[in-house]
Amino acid sequence: MSGGRATLEETAAPNAGREGARRWPVYTGVAVVFLALLAGGIVWLFQDELFKPFGDARACEGSTTELPQVISAGGVPLPADASDVHYATREGTAQVSFLSDRMPDYLHRAGLLPQDAKPFDEQYGGAYGLATDEGELPKGLCGPALKGPAWSYITRGPGSPVNVLIERSPVAPDLFRSPARAVVTFDIT
Repeated sequence: MSGGRATLEETAAPNAGREGARRWPVYTGVAVVFLALLAGGIVWLFQDELFKPFGDARACEGSTTELPQVISAGGVPLPADASDVHYATREGTAQVSFLSDRMPDYLHRAGLLPQDAKPFDEQYGGAYGLATDEGELPKGLCGPALKGPAWSYITRGPGSPVNVLIERSPVAPDLFRSPARAVVTFDIT
């Protein structure tokens, strides 16, 4: 400045040296917000897999023991077509919920029902106190609830006890739902 007058360069760009310094924090802030939103979206998208016990999407919150990929109740694997499987484990006991169209076969293999017995023979099981379409989910077990009417089977012989609740058809009392949801309770010691 000579004689109180600004030069042409000073009036044209009075903040030329500071302009780049102002943009850096703005770009950094935008980048941080973008990365935070991206990380939050990924966590939300995969929350079930990230926060499930043992990293197993089938395990319910609070489970204390991981079950193998092929779950066996009392030494008998779940039916091959079992889907929508959920389990809760605590204090040496497991509860497993699943859907299947092969319930009679499963009951025979598990030894809960002899080969020649009918599925709803009261000698081997009994009606469980659920009204039609009334739901029940044991405490700690996640996933869809078992709907009534239901039938209960309990092992009576030697070996690990296995209890099974299975949905019955609400229209045909001598059939299971198709597919039927079952809740199996057994020891994992």
